Amino acid sequence: MPRWVDEAFAEYAKRMPRSARLELVEVRPEPRVEARTVEQMLGLEAERIAAAVPDRAKTVALDERGREFTSAALARWLARRLQEGIDTAFLIGGPDGLAAPLKDKAETVMRLSAMTLPHGLARVLLAEQLYRAVSILQNHPYHRE
Repeated sequence: MPRWVDEAFAEYAKRMPRSARLELVEVRPEPRVEARTVEQMLGLEAERIAAAVPDRAKTVALDERGREFTSAALARWLARRLQEGIDTAFLIGGPDGLAAPLKDKAETVMRLSAMTLPHGLARVLLAEQLYRAVSILQNHPYHRE
């Protein structure tokens, strides 16, 4: 990832309270080779992604066709997850997105935008929106309506 992606993600991660810690786990994308179809490459990536998700974590797959949240709705959704005390793993796909089985097994399929985003930008946007959601829950002035 470009340095600005890492710096922006790190900035939002450090702002998060302990009760909503944000941790990044990167999974290497499958090398693009002509001998494999996109479906085969997505399947290999899906195996590595699934292996990286903690056993008890619920998953949220990011996909441009997923459910759209306002910032306030995301805050309410996040409040329920925090009350459950179970980790949530947000899955951001590589250049070809996420394999269908990951989306099918996810508790939620969410979109950050109707537009396709590069995964580095999606990472930063997700981190910012999670920080904003926590700010809303804590009545912090970061979020202004």
